[in-house]
Amino acid sequence: MNTTTNTGSRRLGLTVSIAIVAGAVILGLIVLYHQNFHPRTEDAEVFANFIGIAPQVEGPLIRLNVRDNQFVKKGELLYEIDERPYQYALERAISEQATLEGQISDERRRIAALVSAVSVSQANIHSAEADVASSERAVNRQRAEWTYASNNLHRLEPLLTKQFVTVDQIDRAKTSEIAESEALRQAESRLQLAKAELNSSLAQHEQSQHAVTTLEPLVNQRGAREAAVKNARYNLDNCRVYAPFDARVTNLTISEGAYAHVGQQVFTLIDARTWWAIGNFREGQLKRISPGMRADVYILSKSNVRFTGVVDSIGFGVTPDPDVIGTLQPGLPDVQRTLNWVHLASRYPVRVRVENPTPDLFRVGESAVVTIRGN
Repeated sequence: MNTTTNTGSRRLGLTVSIAIVAGAVILGLIVLYHQNFHPRTEDAEVFANFIGIAPQVEGPLIRLNVRDNQFVKKGELLYEIDERPYQYALERAISEQATLEGQISDERRRIAALVSAVSVSQANIHSAEADVASSERAVNRQRAEWTYASNNLHRLEPLLTKQFVTVDQIDRAKTSEIAESEALRQAESRLQLAKAELNSSLAQHEQSQHAVTTLEPLVNQRGAREAAVKNARYNLDNCRVYAPFDARVTNLTISEGAYAHVGQQVFTLIDARTWWAIGNFREGQLKRISPGMRADVYILSKSNVRFTGVVDSIGFGVTPDPDVIGTLQPGLPDVQRTLNWVHLASRYPVRVRVENPTPDLFRVGESAVVTIRGN
């Protein structure tokens, strides 16, 4: 009886031992499967984009509409800088632009009159040119008549001594030569007068054309005046700064009354629209991870809540270990003559975008756990 009982107990113990070992093996295989096909890491942190808010104009802060760690919606006023100097600058730029437009209008009216003067001068030029041509023809004709009268007188005078001509004929020839000479002198005077009028008309025409070109320098100033107005209005608009997106204010170290300087940050905005969990996975696990895979994210501030995510990208570079590759420096590489028997796998960051973040729970740099669930 005792022998039978002991045998049954040994068999039961053996069965239990086998079951425990089998369960451990199965559990180990399951864990190994999950480790290979569903990589998991506790070396992860929460991350979000952030920007530094710095003024684009300088001046005293007359209104600070936020406090540190406050959540702000897109379009909410963050702070306001004293706008009076920039308002005055805008008014001055607008006044200078209006003055220029007035000068252009006045110049255009003056040029309109000059254009009319140009037309008149052109007509005078054509008339003067016609007078010069007519006078030249009259001079040529009168010179021909005077030449004929002079030659006739010189031909008749020798004939008087031989009494082939009378004194009366000589007197008429002299009178004709004198009359033609005077007519020629008058024709030449008219020609000189016509040329003088032509030169005067040409000079007046050139002066009128030169005056018309004075509008171009004024018109060319329009671009500069318009740019000055736009720049002044831009500076005035930058006196009030609004939230560019839903964000969390942090690192606020300034208060109302302080003087804001251009480019000097007054606080930081954390972009609350998109959150990531960046997990550092061993290089051997990366073959099981690809963009688009589903993932589970847990944050340590609320470890019982599971957040879903999607793999956005996988890192392709980390800082090389100087103990392995040495130090890259000018000249030759510095490689240490050591051998590490234990070689640790490199870890690469995997960016997982959280699909259902809770704004009150997620903080930049918060510890997280990431498990890749695959496709």
